[in-house]
Amino acid sequence: MSAPAAAPRLRDVLSSPKMLAILVLGAASGFPNQITESALQAWMKDSGASNTTIGVMSYVALPYLLKFLWAPFIDRFPLPFLGRRRGWMLLMQLALAATIGLFALQNPSVSLLPITLCATAIVFFSATQDIAFDAYRTDVSLPPERGLAAAATNLGYRSAAWLASACALLVADHFGWRLAFLILAGVMLLFCVATVRAPSSHNSYQPRSLRESVVEPLRELLGSPSAATLLLVVLLFKAGDAFANRLFTPFMMDVGFTKTEIAVIAKGLFTVSALTGSVLGGVLMVRLGLLRSMLVFGVLQALSNLLYCVLAVSGKSYPIMVAAVVIEHVAGAMGGIALVALIMALCDARYSAFQYALLSALALLPRYSLGGPAGWIADHRGWYVYFVVSFMLALPGLTIVWLKRRQIDALDHRAALA
Repeated sequence: MSAPAAAPRLRDVLSSPKMLAILVLGAASGFPNQITESALQAWMKDSGASNTTIGVMSYVALPYLLKFLWAPFIDRFPLPFLGRRRGWMLLMQLALAATIGLFALQNPSVSLLPITLCATAIVFFSATQDIAFDAYRTDVSLPPERGLAAAATNLGYRSAAWLASACALLVADHFGWRLAFLILAGVMLLFCVATVRAPSSHNSYQPRSLRESVVEPLRELLGSPSAATLLLVVLLFKAGDAFANRLFTPFMMDVGFTKTEIAVIAKGLFTVSALTGSVLGGVLMVRLGLLRSMLVFGVLQALSNLLYCVLAVSGKSYPIMVAAVVIEHVAGAMGGIALVALIMALCDARYSAFQYALLSALALLPRYSLGGPAGWIADHRGWYVYFVVSFMLALPGLTIVWLKRRQIDALDHRAALA
């Protein structure tokens, strides 16, 4: 998902049926995300699962990393209804509603196997919906509309992800997890209306060969002498931030906050701060450029993780929690803007869809691969050490950015001239 360079104006979004469709479909894309993260973690915590088990369960999200493997299949074989993109979106939304509803029939205290299978299916269907939606947004957006389309996507995605998490935690806290998952399934089903009513992409192109769609983009991406090191920057730049947020909900529950407090206060601050950081990062990047933004934002996001150490030592404290969540998520979103800009600079315009999917999967690898170690450190070394480790994990990426500053600066100038 690409972050916006500037805040979307609500009147501009709502004045265009196409942009309104992108906004709502972006929400459909973001809605399932926190169901298999925050909601699942809280559900397992309530059932008595250890942080290690919760961390290992986070690996069900791996299909988000691997979606580039079956993206050519989605591109090559359109469904016989609603056009090339919306047909796949509709099918995945129906599958998501059914699978989220199946959660209501499970009990993590009895067996984790059906829950694991169900969660993996949700992530697979969600990742496939993302493939179709990203392609749809690219197809329908004219060059002058791409910034607003990215902004609308980010606004819809983050807002819906927060809504799903908050709804799950609030309903579960007062009425139980079964009703929470049934409500989430119903909301997912409503997104089908937006998909059916969205404007058609009118895209009938299909790749002519495997070489055209896969081999040539890879050859172009990996062809430069500094390619391997720059790919390492993509991998490591957000590693510390990803680690710090991997077990956010269990950490808040261990500190002493209730699920309602997490849903209303922490998750609300999480979302507003991330949106604010995205806008602020985009504005500052215009003045700072790519290299300075990566250095400044990278340092800020690394240092901000240490604020959770203070919360881990102090225990439940609203002022410290608010300060930690707001500062860390503003800084983290700014770092995300810089990373997205680097990925865009690395892409060739001829192959940007496949290359961006591949590079974004690489950037997300720490987020979806560190759950096991994160849970083990939280259980065996405590939360203070956990967040010190998150700070240390941010240092290698920053170091490589500094060592490769000339190459990154050159990429920025190349992108400006393109």
